[in-house]
Amino acid sequence: MANRDILIVGGGLAGLFLALKLAPRRCTVIALAPLGQAAASAWAQGGLAAALSPEDNPSLHAADTVAAGAGIVDPVVARLIAKEGANRVRDLLELGVPFDRTADGELALSLEAAHSRARVARVSGDLAGKAIMESLTYAVASSAHIEVIDRVKALALLQDTNGRIAGVLAKDATGRTLELHARETVLCAGGSGGLFAITTNPRSSQGDAMAMAYTAGALIADPEFVQFHPTAIDIGRDPAPLATEALRGEGAKLIDRTGRAFMTDYHPLADLAPRDEVARAIHCERAAGRGAFLDCRAAIGAHFPDHFPTVFETCRSANIDPREQPIPVAPAMHYHMGGVVTDLWARTSLEGLSACGETASTGAHGANRLASNSLLEAVVFAERAARRLRDSNLPEAGPATATSPPELNELSLVELRKRMHGQVGVVRDAPGLGATLDWITAAKTNVGQARALVASYLITAGAFARQESRGGHYRSDYPEHAPPHRTFMRKGEDGLPLIQHSAIAAGA
Repeated sequence: MANRDILIVGGGLAGLFLALKLAPRRCTVIALAPLGQAAASAWAQGGLAAALSPEDNPSLHAADTVAAGAGIVDPVVARLIAKEGANRVRDLLELGVPFDRTADGELALSLEAAHSRARVARVSGDLAGKAIMESLTYAVASSAHIEVIDRVKALALLQDTNGRIAGVLAKDATGRTLELHARETVLCAGGSGGLFAITTNPRSSQGDAMAMAYTAGALIADPEFVQFHPTAIDIGRDPAPLATEALRGEGAKLIDRTGRAFMTDYHPLADLAPRDEVARAIHCERAAGRGAFLDCRAAIGAHFPDHFPTVFETCRSANIDPREQPIPVAPAMHYHMGGVVTDLWARTSLEGLSACGETASTGAHGANRLASNSLLEAVVFAERAARRLRDSNLPEAGPATATSPPELNELSLVELRKRMHGQVGVVRDAPGLGATLDWITAAKTNVGQARALVASYLITAGAFARQESRGGHYRSDYPEHAPPHRTFMRKGEDGLPLIQHSAIAAGA
């Protein structure tokens, strides 16, 4: 195949925003499906957090980000995304994103959990992700410098004898294997929610980018930190539809089946506590047989169809009228805070490879992502990657190769997802984590290094090694904090991760 200049793997927010910002430099985007149809970005309901009001400033936003991250957010990165957020929102406005406005024409900003100010820009209440992706997809289709190849799945990273990344080995819709060579490859391929039985992510989000990067020798950070959204709508669907956190920001309450509001029993911020606290509270109520429901009747009531149309239609499709009935909810794997380590310009530890969005571990989210910071981080780092790459002289790699990994069959994937949800979920302990590691090891012996097994092993091994509870990672056998530290992993000679814990200095 012809050697491309910049190859972007993934057609979500990070990938498309990066492609647009690279203009006029040519780039190629590969995606699993036609743009906008398979990206988790389109499902984001809350919106994009940024300091946009006179009552707010980037320092406050950065402080909230650090506080939510439970001691391991990089404060430099927190300040960076907070400082650049307003400009990225303006970029999206210029691209036609119809963020909600007040009567006097200002952006209508919402309050979400663990934010000290109302700073979340939304679209029609809960349609931010869909509206952003529609605007970006239209802009990409109108941009001559962007080539889009859809219905293509990346399988492995092409690598030359010096270790430089030179593109991807991929498979098209017919099953044909392709070598897509490039001077620079950027992983924007989303997260790992599809590895868990209950998730708000597309099932295709199975940690492929993290697994590919790890296999090639890239540094991985904090894979054990996955965020469980507390209020997935519990109606038996896969993936589970989401009841946006903005509902609680508007005053909705979590109740048990008797109508008792239970969050005051768990946290002083009650329904606006950080996501990890709310997810564990709901987990405990459900485990005790009391159930968990989101009561929007008083706070939203008759305004539901207009203010939160996505959630309303989802509920109605399950014969629930949220104007009159509480919504059954359950925690669901929602966002991967860990991933491929990058610097402040989206460079990974491998030459020729960058990463943006949920795939990357930038230090922005720590142990518990602040609500609506995911879209913010994606556009901030995509713009920074574009700024670095737009006029750079990118060298070509030498002759490069890759080995196509095996695929996990459906029965094994179902069992893996069940184990990840049950034993590497909201509450973890050594016996459950050890049993999952043993099962994955046996599966790899039988199947080989399937990407889903590699990614799941990294998450579980990180959780087993972190003998404390912090943010989204809760160990019932180690409920207290240890001194703050981050987990770093690199592939050893035997293929298993070499794990190193790096302490974080007080006040860093």
